[in-house]
Order: sequence, then C-alpha cells, then structure tokens
Amino acid sequence: MDKQRGRIFATLTTTRAAGGRRLLGMLAALDPSVGIDTIWVIVAGVLVMFMQAGFAFLEIGFSRQKNAGTVIAKILTNFSISAISYWAVGFAFAFGAGKLIGHKGFFLHDYGDPDKTFPIMGFSHATITAKFFFQFVFAAVSLAIVWGTTLERIKFGVYVIYAIVFSCVIYPIGSHWVFGGGWLQQHGMQDFAGSTAVHLIGAVGAFAALLHLGPRRGKYTVEGQPRAIPGHNMPLFGLGVLILWLGWFGFNPGSTLIGTDGRFADVVVVTNLAAAAGVLAALGTMWLKTKTFDIGMAGNGAIAALVAITAGSGYVAPWAAIVIGAVAGVIVVVGVLAIDKKLDDPVGALSAHGLAGIWGTLACGLFTSPRLATLNGVGKGGLVYNGDFTQLGHQALGVVVVFAFVFSLSWLTFWVIKHTYGMRVTPEEEDNGLDISEHGMYGYPEQFIPAPELVGYGGGAYRTVPPAPIASTSEV
Repeated sequence: MDKQRGRIFATLTTTRAAGGRRLLGMLAALDPSVGIDTIWVIVAGVLVMFMQAGFAFLEIGFSRQKNAGTVIAKILTNFSISAISYWAVGFAFAFGAGKLIGHKGFFLHDYGDPDKTFPIMGFSHATITAKFFFQFVFAAVSLAIVWGTTLERIKFGVYVIYAIVFSCVIYPIGSHWVFGGGWLQQHGMQDFAGSTAVHLIGAVGAFAALLHLGPRRGKYTVEGQPRAIPGHNMPLFGLGVLILWLGWFGFNPGSTLIGTDGRFADVVVVTNLAAAAGVLAALGTMWLKTKTFDIGMAGNGAIAALVAITAGSGYVAPWAAIVIGAVAGVIVVVGVLAIDKKLDDPVGALSAHGLAGIWGTLACGLFTSPRLATLNGVGKGGLVYNGDFTQLGHQALGVVVVFAFVFSLSWLTFWVIKHTYGMRVTPEEEDNGLDISEHGMYGYPEQFIPAPELVGYGGGAYRTVPPAPIASTSEV
C-alpha cells in the first residue's frame, strides 16, 4: 500500500494540471503523514540552510577586518553552485539506487516511482522534492567546511572550480557509501546524520586544500614558531556558533525524515546535551592549560561536540551523548593547539570537524544502543553494551575508506588547480586583503578608506584606521 501511495504521489506531483493538484490535496487529506513529514523535512532543511549564516559569522569573526567581506561572497557563491550541481547529478549519485554509486534520479527525475529511484529514503512519506532539499543543504554544509582552513589567502576562483567537483562527485559518492544506501552502510556502518558523511568529508577536503595552499604570511617566524593572528570580532564568532547550534536541531533531528512519530524530539535532546557538555569540557581543558576561559575554544567546543554527536544522534542514549560531547570538547582544544604548531587552520576546522568527526563516528561503535540499532536497521549495539568490537570495526573501516577517497580526489583536484589557474593570491594582494584585491571593496570601508574618498559609499566615516601590519617578506 505504501509503495502504491508513493507512485500515486509521484505521478500527481509531476502534473501541473489544476485537477492533479486538487487530487493531490485530497489524497494528502486522507493521509496526513505526507503533509506532516513534508513540512517537517522542509522546516529542518531551512534550519540547516541557516547554518550558512553561522559559518559566515564564524569565519568573519576569525578573520581580520581586511578579509571580512570576501566571506559573504564565498558563502553565496558556493551555496549557489552546490544547489545547481547537486540537483543535476549530485543527489542521484548520493541517494539513487546503487551499491557503489547511485545511477538514477538525475535532474531530480524519479520516473514516477521515487521508492525505486531513491530507495534508501522510502521509509519517509515526505515528497521527494522535500527530501532533495534537505539533502542538498547537507551538501552545502560539507562544502562550507572545506574553506575554513583557507581564509585570507586563496583565490576566489578556486571556490568555483572545487565546488563543482565537490558537489557533483566527491561529496555525493562519499555520502552515498555512508548513509545513501551504499556499500559501507550495507556493511553495517552507522552514521545517522553525517559525522563522517558530511563533516569528515568537508574536513578532509580542507586538509588537502591547506597542504597545497600553505600558511598565511606572518603566521610562522623564520624559526617556524607559530604566531597568533587574532580574529577581529569575537561577538560575531559567538553569534555564528549559536546559529550553528540552532541549525543542528534541523541537521540531526531532521535526519529522521519523519514528523509523525515524535522521534525527532529524542534526537533534539541528545544533540543539545552533547553540545552543552562540549562547551564545558573545552572551557575546563583550556583552563587547565592556560588558566583562561578562551572564547574561541568555548565556541569550538560546542561545534566539535555537535559534529561528534551527529553520527550517534539517532543511535545513543542521552547519558552517552554527554560523554561523546565532553570528549569532543577535550579533543578540539588539544587538536587546535597541536595542529597550529605546523598547519595554519584559522578557524580550527581540522579539529572541530575532522578529529571530532572521527571520534563521533567511532563512538557509535562504543555507545550505540542495541534497541536503536535495530530501530534504524543498521549495524548492531556498541562495545559497552555487548562487549563486541564488531561495530567499532565497521566504524573504523568507514573512517579510513572515506578519508582515503576524499583526500585522494581533493588533493588531485587542488593539484590541478594549483598548476593551472593557481591557488594563492600574490603577496601584495594578501597584504592588502582579499576584500579589496578580489572584490574591489572592503567589508569595513570606513576603516581603510580616507573619509573624503568615502563620498558615494554612504559616508559616515570620521577617521581612518590604518590597515593591519604587513608581515616582512622573510616571514611566510
């Protein structure tokens, strides 16, 4: 009956006739789960879309003033590219029928039977267009993670080239293996909402980009000692963190794709508990190391915990969520401090999304409840419940496979870009800031342009603040 209803809905949603729309409304009235599930999935997708604003504020806060405006252009461009690319081919590769790669559903064409075209999501009565939108904003989040390591020195055109490859090939195939019905999921890997499928994929792409790009000018002394390059606005960073936290209530609970059974509320609680534990653990760890309650680490503690609980949000009990979040809060502090000694990661993406994503994925192998594993129909209970390492092995295999796949394709893509178009702006452009060199206008024009020259830009400036100090050419 469910499949028959799905075929009826698919047929009716493809017709534009008024009669078809009336019949669709009548059928939805007879089966309210269609409307309820669709509304819930769209609302959750909108919350995930709003995470783009969180990434924007977080990155702007961690950037210097001369590089604040470029973040907005990047976010808008990448979101738009991924929207079209994922609609054309990405969604089909990610959720179409197939073990290694989806091979149906290009351009969102479901051939009148979405249950056969996109079988992994057939358990939800939401329309296929709602499911597409929800999964698209996941792809856009993963792409946004990539650029956290590249702030303040990358050519804008690199975003465009890599975004197409990422949205069409890298993310769809990797996520298909993990939670799109592919071979890792069939083998028993658990990842409810994407600690690996979204966050680790984005972080690995960020790692590959950073290896090709190198550090910002002035980040390391000639002796190789790291220097702090503080962001210009911690309140904006904090707002970004809170927006991301809010967006995660669409990210994890929305992955139920069902609004009628109330299960998404359980996922909300688990997600929130983990985030809270991550903040407190990060603050405590930073206090033990520096005797300060670092603002940036508090925010990254929340993000790392949210990343970590993403895999287990539909698999673990509330008490386990607190453990997972707290461990992630410790990991992100230790990771940021260690990575900063050799790699210039301005926002801590490698730790908050990479290391925390790995931990969250492995944590399923420890803490997954046998009851929830059965409910989800993937894998089995974790080590603490049954003393069995099998699930932990499935999780570890998934991490290794996805890391190797994404890193190989990303490294090769950036290598080609570097040796053709180029990846990095010139030293002079980097010193001047990407806002003016790439976009022709500062994000904060009154800080860099003399007041008389601001006529025509809205005015209001009464003083000129000189640009940030330029590093010597020997300090790269």
